[in-house]
Amino acid sequence: MEATSDSATGNPRDGKNVVQVQILGHQLTIRGEAGQDYILDVAQYVDKKMREVTEKLPVASMSKVAILASLHIADELFKERANKDRVGTDVNDRAAELARRLDEVLGEVS
Repeated sequence: MEATSDSATGNPRDGKNVVQVQILGHQLTIRGEAGQDYILDVAQYVDKKMREVTEKLPVASMSKVAILASLHIADELFKERANKDRVGTDVNDRAAELARRLDEVLGEVS
């Protein structure tokens, strides 16, 4: 996804969707391969995070709000990745244990 200053809407020749979004009161045109609903959902999520920052901290600079919101979103991403890795490791460990037990049972039957 990329923000543009173009005011076009719809599907341009390059196959990317062009969607108007509003983030913290600023109208932006976003071009991306994702569908319109997805782009709108992402923009609404970013808007929500930026609003949370402005409610909690008296930050006057829009760039500081964007940086702090980005850090919050990156923190969520890193935690989700760590959780995914942990869950994947747990599943792999469990599968290996089940395979060992199956080998033991099959060894006893032969």
